[in-house]
Amino acid sequence: MELLATIQEIAAVVLMLGGVGFMLIGSIGINTLPDFYTRCHASGKVDTLGIVLLLMGMMVHQGPNLNSLKLVLVLCFVLVTSPVATHFLMRRAFIAGFKFWSRPEADKEKDDAALAD
Repeated sequence: MELLATIQEIAAVVLMLGGVGFMLIGSIGINTLPDFYTRCHASGKVDTLGIVLLLMGMMVHQGPNLNSLKLVLVLCFVLVTSPVATHFLMRRAFIAGFKFWSRPEADKEKDDAALAD
């Protein structure tokens, strides 16, 4: 029985560290992306996946009980609301006239020159 509990704890820690890792990498990526739309897209993906992994790790840690059922409900809520909120935010920004990012002309000319050679 002790081996099963150890495996359960290891799985829970791996899932939670995966969630924290995704959120950390996403936070760094959001700061380096060029415009609102790419940042919003990345934050929506990373936020959802990171929270899902964290909640799954908590469910594994709790085992099959009432708390796990509550975490499943929270997980379903996050899976529904996070993508919808991201879509709504990006759509409102598009309607408000936020501009899309495009590469500067100097970079395009360098790439064209490199392809011509």
